Amino acid sequence: MNGEPLPELSRSQKLAAGAAAALFLIAVGFLGFALANQVLVPFAIGWVALQIFGYVGALKFAKGDFAHPLFMNQVLLHVIALALLSMALMKALS
Repeated sequence: MNGEPLPELSRSQKLAAGAAAALFLIAVGFLGFALANQVLVPFAIGWVALQIFGYVGALKFAKGDFAHPLFMNQVLLHVIALALLSMALMKALS
């Protein structure tokens, strides 16, 4: 690099990046669970792939700004996917 320090992230940028990282780790954990139990494997693979391509594309379009509305919508999309997955699992277990 050129030796310049990176700019400090704002609170909203840290929150969005942390939420995205947490959702990605949940998706990878669910992928491991799905592969071990052979249940919902296509969903688990697709969810991880969607996160990778979605976050990379949103960050590229937002020029690296984690607080950009497109990146925030990407995070919200995966929160909704997690909620739908949770509801499906609760329905299956009841």
